Amino acid sequence: MATQAPPEDDIPEANPLLKSIGGIWATRGLQEEFQREVAGLLNRGRNFSFPGAQPVSFSTEHIQELKSQDYYVCEKTDGLRYLMYLTRDGGRDIHYLIDRKNNYWYVPGLHFPHHEDKTFENFHTDTILDGELVEDRYPDRPPVIKFLVFDCLVLDKQVLMQRPLDKRLAYFKSHVLGPYRDMYKQQPNRDKPPFLLEDKATEFSYGLEKMFKEIIPKVKQLHGNDGLIFTCRNTAYKTGTDQHILKWKPPSENTVDFLLHIEWPLMEPDPDDPDRSPQPDYYTFPSRFSLFIHHGSHEYSYVDDMYVEPQEYEEWKALGHPLQDIIVEAFKDDQQRWRFHRFRHDKDQSNHIKVYKSVIRSIQSHVTEQDLLDHANEIRSAWKARDEEQRRNSKRGA
Repeated sequence: MATQAPPEDDIPEANPLLKSIGGIWATRGLQEEFQREVAGLLNRGRNFSFPGAQPVSFSTEHIQELKSQDYYVCEKTDGLRYLMYLTRDGGRDIHYLIDRKNNYWYVPGLHFPHHEDKTFENFHTDTILDGELVEDRYPDRPPVIKFLVFDCLVLDKQVLMQRPLDKRLAYFKSHVLGPYRDMYKQQPNRDKPPFLLEDKATEFSYGLEKMFKEIIPKVKQLHGNDGLIFTCRNTAYKTGTDQHILKWKPPSENTVDFLLHIEWPLMEPDPDDPDRSPQPDYYTFPSRFSLFIHHGSHEYSYVDDMYVEPQEYEEWKALGHPLQDIIVEAFKDDQQRWRFHRFRHDKDQSNHIKVYKSVIRSIQSHVTEQDLLDHANEIRSAWKARDEEQRRNSKRGA
């Protein structure tokens, strides 16, 4: 089974959150120009695929990984993943969000002052940040849209990808986030930006009790949460699947993104129809909801059928968007049936077969919140021992 590339004049549709901040597609010609610029900044040659890093699913063996290497942990936000490209158009700064399909969306009204300019007039350019767009919802005031940054790939043409994670984040906080906050403190009457820029709350990998008891309960009320992300401190930022970024979800929330193909019962042909071949009866409940996984290029393979209740299907139809051959996120229920979780309009491909197998391993290994908490002290002791060894080695070399 294969999917077709979109026609040249096909205009991507912005999701509602992106629309709410004024996101405008760059147009195909301008987008290709930006794709070349970003590929050049990242030294990727002519590779114009989405340059963001992707995690692997957490399984039992990764507990030992957390003990053997320094990792940072942050909550896994239920938001929209984007890279943000800070560039210029003549003498003014412009900003684009890059989605998973490598589409570029212009967002007006942003300004990130340069750290060396106290007037806040000069700005960062040739800069790439990695983060998520979320909408924080409050019981007593209007919602607030935020872009939560969890990595910095390039800053003013300086490639940071080979540096340790804490150094990359330190550059972002001191050079981008700090001046941005200072600007709004000193100029409170500036026009309100389309979203707020923040850094994502990050802890050492052994800070799991704080994550589960303080941070996750708070963010669940604001914008949702579906797990944790562990990122290795000392490995370089890697585009594509990165074995040193670990995505942990509660076993009940492990999901896979599939290509959904729907089949309907065939109805008897109209006697007056010269074709006289049975046709799908689109007015009835489908006979199958088949799930397919990606193998690379345009190749897909069948995995299983998804169990769908008639009421679910009626709710899908009421959404008014195409349902055939789109990407759906699904989970396994207590009866080991694949069930619908949500549509993934931000993706045009299912997960790769390797990702699918990784998630299945994660489901089978069943690493729970309590399992992680039980190992937190050992993770901390191993981190401290490495830190002490590094200090001793530094003294010897001094």
